[in-house]
Amino acid sequence: MSLQLKKHPSFQGRKGPVVILVADGVGVAPAGPSNAVTEANTPTLDNLLAQPLYTELAAHGTAVGLPSDDDMGNSEVGHNALGAGRIFAQGAKLVNQAIDSGEVYNTDVWNTTIEHGKNNTLHLLGLHSDGNIHAHTKHLYALMEKAAEQGVNECCIHILLDGRDVDARSALLYIEQTEKLIHQINQRHQANFRIASGGGRMEITMDRYEADWEMVRRGYNCHTHGIGQAFTNASDAITALYASSGKDDQYLPAFVIEEDGQAVGKMNDGDAVILFNFRGDRAIEISLAYERDDFDKFDRTEHGPHPKLFYAGMLQYDGDDCIPNQYLVNPPAINRTMGEFLCAEQQKTFAISETQKYGHVTYFWNGNSSGYIDESLETYIEIPSDNVEFNQAPAMKAREITEETIKLIESGEYRFGRLNIANGDMVGHTGDLAAAIEAMEVVDECVAKLIEAIKKQDGILIYTADHGNADIMYTEKNGVRVPKTSHTLSPVPFAIVDPSYDGEYTLTPPADAGLTHIAATVFNLLGYQAPEDYQPSLVSF
Repeated sequence: MSLQLKKHPSFQGRKGPVVILVADGVGVAPAGPSNAVTEANTPTLDNLLAQPLYTELAAHGTAVGLPSDDDMGNSEVGHNALGAGRIFAQGAKLVNQAIDSGEVYNTDVWNTTIEHGKNNTLHLLGLHSDGNIHAHTKHLYALMEKAAEQGVNECCIHILLDGRDVDARSALLYIEQTEKLIHQINQRHQANFRIASGGGRMEITMDRYEADWEMVRRGYNCHTHGIGQAFTNASDAITALYASSGKDDQYLPAFVIEEDGQAVGKMNDGDAVILFNFRGDRAIEISLAYERDDFDKFDRTEHGPHPKLFYAGMLQYDGDDCIPNQYLVNPPAINRTMGEFLCAEQQKTFAISETQKYGHVTYFWNGNSSGYIDESLETYIEIPSDNVEFNQAPAMKAREITEETIKLIESGEYRFGRLNIANGDMVGHTGDLAAAIEAMEVVDECVAKLIEAIKKQDGILIYTADHGNADIMYTEKNGVRVPKTSHTLSPVPFAIVDPSYDGEYTLTPPADAGLTHIAATVFNLLGYQAPEDYQPSLVSF
């Protein structure tokens, strides 16, 4: 099907570009001492929120394709929604449907997994919480139950501690739940299911965008070869690591469970491994480490031979590069994205962010598609992120991204651009309120500079976010502050900065306005009508 946009009958756009600034993790919540967004000194953002061309949008739950409105949004589904202009069923919802219908158990991949598990050992690896951003323990439990029912006797569970999408020190709660199910399965089926290894998600295994392959190496060696601090059970491991490190779940070091001096979860030839995470960004690198013969990012044999495994993901995390080759549930097929339409119209565009969010303004924005749509028309720029805990450098790369974006705007070459400034999200995840406040002040500084650049070029700047995070930095339980490191259910800001605005249009958001309505709005502000099947524009003429 050929893609074509019709010219707008009454608005031809501005001389300069339309640029979307995604202030990652900056939601709109009531002002108060836990809200880093409102506690920060942000005169530029305050002005945006007070102007007429401002509203708030849903960025969680059903508005972005998640199962229910109790589900927090995240950067992946948020950027999918921004680029697609329509609502698609997303990771958790897809997996729920496949498990509830039994479809997942009727696949060749599952059947092969079970055959390997019956003859050898099944390994289940993934984020161990019900945060529902990267994974959910109910998916793990469903796989465990079905595997035992179908004859798997030996199963090792490798848990990645969350503390980011859930409470900062909640690992023991999830371990208790999992150990209870393990006991029931072992009793019912005379099986040997057990937790075998683990560690914090920001310490092992779950790197993304090749920012820190050492994380992946530590995780691979822990899960595969049994390299880590040794304990007799997972609860003792967590308790001891809290005491020795002083860190929360997401930063705890690798540990292994031993019996008689031997790690119980080492992987061997013929074993099967399922990565039960459904979100792609932090699943790609460990998938490459397990299944690629030409893998060269680290030495997989430093602690023993790389085993010959049957490896599968819950989803295929990168469809273009086929990562992994085997997977249980098909990802959403997102076509006819904003980028495809603009390339069909021969419009030059740019996308820019630092490493931590580079894939969001490219891969996820383009409908889970790697690479360029049309390299002759698109410019993608990645600013390398620093490998530090983000509360130690709250500015991150916001200033560098801003300076590069200003150059792109001033070049006069581009009709549309998008950038992600990650501070509100990545610093928000640390639970450090003071650092998040500092991060928001840097964001404000950068937005002010971008507005000036847009004014000079007679363009339009759209300020928004993909989900909340820094807007609620702690909760109180029994008078004690508990850091909140997860995303929030808050709406996100949406502001149009149009220096040439003279009342040609009005901001008229529908009652269900969400992130998917932004794409049609952009087309209108560029002087085009939106495709008929896109969610309606937020502006009317």
